[in-house]
Amino acid sequence: MSWKAYIKGFKAYMKLERSMSINSVDAYMRDVEKLWQWSLMNVGEAMPEDMTYQQLKSFIQDIHKMGMGDRTQARILSGVKAFYKYLLIEDIMDDDPTELLEGPKLSRKIPEVLNYEEIESMLSTIDLSEEHGHRNRAMLETLYACGLRVSELITLRISHFYPEEGFVRVIGKNNKERIVPIGEEAIKQNLYYLNHHRVKLNIKTGFEDTLYLNRRGKGLTRVMVFYIIKKAAERAGIKKTVSPHTFRHSFATHLVEGGADLRAVQEMLGHESILTTEIYTHLDTNFLRETLLNFHPRMNGAEVRL
Repeated sequence: MSWKAYIKGFKAYMKLERSMSINSVDAYMRDVEKLWQWSLMNVGEAMPEDMTYQQLKSFIQDIHKMGMGDRTQARILSGVKAFYKYLLIEDIMDDDPTELLEGPKLSRKIPEVLNYEEIESMLSTIDLSEEHGHRNRAMLETLYACGLRVSELITLRISHFYPEEGFVRVIGKNNKERIVPIGEEAIKQNLYYLNHHRVKLNIKTGFEDTLYLNRRGKGLTRVMVFYIIKKAAERAGIKKTVSPHTFRHSFATHLVEGGADLRAVQEMLGHESILTTEIYTHLDTNFLRETLLNFHPRMNGAEVRL
C-alpha cells in the first residue's frame, strides 16, 4: 500500500468509526500529510510502518525548529498518534512507535470569565424591539443556562427542547448526546421567541427543526453568534474579551463556586475527561477569602489576606 492509501483509510476511519466532525478530520489529515511530506524529504520511500521512533522523534523536533507554537505542535503530535493507532487497529503494525513520543508541555490557559452582574448587564442591553431581539435574548440565556458550545447552540433542535421537563438534548462533539437542564428564564425566553417570532419566518427546507434562524429562515453561523455577543459586551461597557465560550466558562465557574459536584459539571459540559473540567475549578481570591472567613473555625471575624 501507499501513504495515500493509508491516509485515505485513516480518513474513512475517523469519519465512520469515530464520528469525528469535518473540522477535526481535516485537521488530522493535514497533520498526517505533514508527516508524509517530511518523510519524503528525510527518509525517502519509507512507508508509515517502516518509520522508527527515532525518525518520528526527529519529525517532532523539526516541527519545533520551524517555530510553530506549542499548541500547534501538540495538535500535530495528536494527529500522528491517532494515525498510528489506526494502523494498529487495522493490523498493519504490531507496535506503536509513537507511544513514547512527547510534545511540549502546555500551560492550561484559563479563559475570561464574567461575573453574574456582567452577564445580566449584557442580557439587559439586548433591544427586544429589534427584529431579532427576542431570538438573541433567548440564545444568550440558553448559552449561560446550559453552558453550550457555540456549535451546539446553532444546531439545537426544537424537537430536543423540552420546556415542561426543563431540559434540552444536546448533540456534542463526535455526535455524542447529553441531557442538560435549562432554567426557567431561558425556557420563558425561548418559548416567547418560538411562539411570537420564529413562526413568522419563511423557513427554508432542511431548517424546519432548527431552533435559531436568521431572517432568511436558515440556521445561524458561528460568526453571527460571535458578533451578537461582541455587540452586547460593547453596549454593556465590558472591556474583557467576550465570546460564546465565555458564557460556557462562566456557567461552569459559577456552578463550581456555588458548590456543584465536579462530575455533574463534567456531564453537563460534555467533557470526556474530568481533567478537562478541572480547569473550571479556578476561583478568584475574593471567593476564597469569603469561603475561609465563613467556614474556618479560627477565622470568625478575622481579616484574611490572600
